[in-house]
Amino acid sequence: MLHVDMDAFFASVEQLDHPEWRDRPVIVGGAPEDRGVVSAASYEARRFGVRSAMPSATAVRLCPDAVWARPRIRRYAELSRDVFDALRARTPFVEVVSIDEAFADATPSEHSASDPVAEAEAIQHEIDSMGLSCSIGVASSKTVAKIASDADKPHGIVVVRPGEEATFLAPLDISVLPRIGRKSASRLKGLGVLSLGDLAALDEQSAADLLGCWGSEVVARARGIDDRPIASEHERKSVSHERTFQTDVSRRSEVERAVGDLVQGVCARLREKGLAGRTVTLKLRYADFTTRTAQTTLDTATDLEAAILPAALSLLDKVWRAGAGLRLVGVGVSGFGPRTRQMLLSEQDSDARERSLVESVDDVRRRYGQDAVRFGMPQRRPNELDDEQAGEAE
Repeated sequence: MLHVDMDAFFASVEQLDHPEWRDRPVIVGGAPEDRGVVSAASYEARRFGVRSAMPSATAVRLCPDAVWARPRIRRYAELSRDVFDALRARTPFVEVVSIDEAFADATPSEHSASDPVAEAEAIQHEIDSMGLSCSIGVASSKTVAKIASDADKPHGIVVVRPGEEATFLAPLDISVLPRIGRKSASRLKGLGVLSLGDLAALDEQSAADLLGCWGSEVVARARGIDDRPIASEHERKSVSHERTFQTDVSRRSEVERAVGDLVQGVCARLREKGLAGRTVTLKLRYADFTTRTAQTTLDTATDLEAAILPAALSLLDKVWRAGAGLRLVGVGVSGFGPRTRQMLLSEQDSDARERSLVESVDDVRRRYGQDAVRFGMPQRRPNELDDEQAGEAE
């Protein structure tokens, strides 16, 4: 197994597209004044302690001279496809994990060279030629390959040969093992389980007592035992968008406008990926970091704003706390299925007109930006308005 992990991918793409930024600290993320977070940081920025998911305000204090770049997901996705196409050209057995990492089966066969290490070197060289950098772990299993790819970053290749897995893993901190989260790691360390070697030494009963039903599997992986094969195709489970407000909002009308914008983004992504979903999820995070979510299921799968937006707005009644400051709102669609269904002729005409409209809007946005065209909001009755607006209506 190879685990190919791009090095500071988003920041590296920005440095590729802006040569004048090379060798400078680059931070990709939302602006500090917008209460954004860091999406990625170049290795030059990481030397100052900047890390992904860090509040942008903290990052700018740590590295005031950094170059800031807004995320360009379409550009990152474009180069991600190029990287994964290069992998697939060498082996058909590629499992994409995220936009910047993938597993590949390099077992000697008619599809790949006799030496998996040579395959890793060839892949790294090809990614180098794109102006990007990756680190690769080579091992007999997914777990060990993933841990190995992170052991010599950036631009490293770490090889763990068959039979060496337990020796390689034993001295490492338990936090490097997938499925060991921060809370689990803290609890285990408090009980004296500090390294993967300590974890691997647990008997079955102790593992179950400490880690529940996953105990035996986690201990096996700490020993380097993981027989999961490459899954070449993953079914996408959901498409979602979130927005963090620059300042907390408390008026429902502002939240509804944000929901409308998020639904438009989600629907555009659904159409771009050829997906349609039935389940609509709304998430609100308040100023006190309380998070509330609600879901509803539509009769048929869709990718159209006309169906998804009313559903999302109706969910506000379940999670909205009038007068409370709101920090974040998110909209997601899942439960994917076929979009087509039997319709009356009049319904078919209406659906075709609406689909033609939204596809035209998608094209305009691709050319001129997401704010070039915006859908209007459904009107609400006076008793559904904000208190202030209701007074005005009366």
